[in-house]
Amino acid sequence: MSTLEAIIIAIVEGLTEYLPVSSTAHMIFTSSILGMEDDNFLKMFQYCIQFGAIMAVVALYWRKFFDFKRVNFYVKLVCAVIPALILGKLFSDKIDDVLEKPIPIAVVLVIGGIILLFVDRLFKNPTILKEEDISIKQAVIIGFWQCLAMMPGTSRSAASIIGGMQQKLSREVAAEFSFFLAVPTMLAVTVYSLTLKNWEENGIDMKGYELLAANSDKLEMFLLGNLIAFIVSIFAIKFFVGVIKKYGFKIWGWYRIIVGSLLLIYFCFFQKP
Repeated sequence: MSTLEAIIIAIVEGLTEYLPVSSTAHMIFTSSILGMEDDNFLKMFQYCIQFGAIMAVVALYWRKFFDFKRVNFYVKLVCAVIPALILGKLFSDKIDDVLEKPIPIAVVLVIGGIILLFVDRLFKNPTILKEEDISIKQAVIIGFWQCLAMMPGTSRSAASIIGGMQQKLSREVAAEFSFFLAVPTMLAVTVYSLTLKNWEENGIDMKGYELLAANSDKLEMFLLGNLIAFIVSIFAIKFFVGVIKKYGFKIWGWYRIIVGSLLLIYFCFFQKP
C-alpha cells in the first residue's frame, strides 16, 4: 500500500464511518477497485484507522464525554458495547473470511438500502427525545442491534440507529447515541487489532503493534490515516446530522441501492472477485 492509497482509504473511512452506508464495505471496494494488494496490513489498517474516526466524536461531544458526574452515561455505553465485544470475539475469524468476498457485501448494501427506505415510516412517534432518557435496558438492546454490523455491508451506524428508533428514540437522538456507542466499540476493535490479534507477515505471526514497529513506512501511513480519518469524520458527522434532521434516511437508502447495484455489476462482469 502506497501513501496515496492510505490517504484515499482514510478519506473513505472518515466520510462513511458515521453514515448508514457501511464504511467497511466502502474501504473494501475502494481498495479492490484501486487494485491494492489484499494483505494483512491493509486489513489491520482498515480496522485501526477507525480510531481516528471515533476521536472525532470525542472532539465534537467532549462536554458529554468528560462530564464525569454523569456516571449513568458511561454505564449505558459499557452495557451497550458488551454484546459486540462477546459476539465479535466469537465470530472475528468468520468476519475476516467475508472481508474477501465483495459480491455478498454489495448484496447486503442493496438489502440495507431497501430497509432504510421504510425506516422513517416504520418507527413513528418517538417518545425519547434526549439521551438522558435512554434506559440501560434500551442501551443493551441497541447494542445487540449494532452486532448486525459484524456482516460487512450492513453498517454499524445504520444498525444501531435503526435499533435506537425501534426503541422509540427520535432520529437525532438515535444518531447521536450511535455516535457515542461507536467510541467504546471501535476503541475495542483497535486495541484488539493492535495488541491481541495475530497478523501474518512473511510467514511470521505478529501482533499489530509489532507489525507497525518493524516498518517505519507502515507506521507513518498508520498515523497519517488516523489523522485524516479524524479530520474528515468531523465534517461528515456534522453533515449527517443536518441531513437526517431535514430528510430522514430515505436518501441513504437510495444511495446504498445505487452504489450496491453498480458494484454488483462491476464485480460480476468486469472484475473477478
